[in-house]
Amino acid sequence: MYITYRMEKVYAVTMIFLSVSEVYSDSHSLRYYYTGVSVPLPGIPEFSIIGYLDDQLTELYSSHIKRRIPVAAWMKEYEDPEYWERTTQVCKRDEALFKHEVKTVMKRFNHTGGLHIVQVMTSCVLRDDGGFSGYQLYRYDGREYMFFDTQRVTYIPTMREAEITTQRWNSLDVRMGEAAKNFLENICIDRLKKFIKYGKKDLERRVQPRVKVTGRVSGKVAKLHCQVYGFHPRAVDVKWMNGEDEVHLHETTNILPNPDGTYQIRVSAEVTPKDGDRYFCYVDHSSLEEPLKIVWESPQASYLTVVITVVSIVLILTPVIAGVILYIRNQNYMAADTSDASSDL
Repeated sequence: MYITYRMEKVYAVTMIFLSVSEVYSDSHSLRYYYTGVSVPLPGIPEFSIIGYLDDQLTELYSSHIKRRIPVAAWMKEYEDPEYWERTTQVCKRDEALFKHEVKTVMKRFNHTGGLHIVQVMTSCVLRDDGGFSGYQLYRYDGREYMFFDTQRVTYIPTMREAEITTQRWNSLDVRMGEAAKNFLENICIDRLKKFIKYGKKDLERRVQPRVKVTGRVSGKVAKLHCQVYGFHPRAVDVKWMNGEDEVHLHETTNILPNPDGTYQIRVSAEVTPKDGDRYFCYVDHSSLEEPLKIVWESPQASYLTVVITVVSIVLILTPVIAGVILYIRNQNYMAADTSDASSDL
């Protein structure tokens, strides 16, 4: 329970600054997110590493638990006894380096105190055709300040504050790029191939999404919500449409994990319905043969539908009711005639 709580905290702080929304329909990716904070916070580790195979959270290390642990169920069956011990030692080394790097980056940005976050995403991608690629991104307080160019084996600054660091790392004395390139093209790709083998069953699992559409009308404006949940894998396309046109004024949450390994997302839109408008939530997922189109019925439209239905029923039943009444009257008249005839006898 303690470790689970820590995992949730590490996951939360990572998701604030780094997105895991990358989707490769014809490839697989292995990504590691390194996070270091300048000031320890309750429940938030000073340093952490989170690993992902495609959309699957695979492994975790943090300065709280001091070891690298498997997260995905299939990772616990990974048949390499030395892997966890070996990578734990590497993580401890990275932790020491990262703590120093946080202080260095703060100095570059002229920050002497307060809460600041340094994050690195390193990723390798293996395509179905056998080709591969990799990259590293560096962020400070959520903003990218440099990245690694694998083609030129060079670190490139995207902010002025990173120029000193990139010059040092690219120098002939340091040559940080060579180590990064070796990890991305060899160690990472080799590890990715092994993980794909063990996680194949879970990676290929397909669970169809469930969709709930709601809306609230205030004056002439309607706020529409489309809740899509219970789907797997993570990649999904959700949007509001008005006929053939996409509704651009919308809000989208992150794709969030559920405890059962599936995912959920909510997409909202604010619209001003007009006559002839037909709003629906469009959902496309790899588990579906055809995209789902769930129509939103406005209260006015629903009321009109009820009125039309009631009027139609009345119009249909009126002749029937009139016929029944005439039939009953005729039966009464015939009974009365028969009674009169009997009394005469």
